[in-house]
Amino acid sequence: MLVLSRKIGQSIIIGNDIEIKILKIDGGEIKIGIEAPKDIKVLRKELYEELLKENKEAVKFDIKNLPGFFKKK
Repeated sequence: MLVLSRKIGQSIIIGNDIEIKILKIDGGEIKIGIEAPKDIKVLRKELYEELLKENKEAVKFDIKNLPGFFKKK
């Protein structure tokens, strides 16, 4: 993990086209701005983890339901 110190107005560049800029520091909270191409998804980690959890729940399949799954109605 790369650890950097930044001040308000300073940025970090990732690759050629992603910029993370420090906008505001207020107590224990830091506001950042992220400029990235539209095809790059930028999500808060807690939201990303929640999406992964929901996706895993959505694909759960109980094998006991398999015989009835193929019955024609």
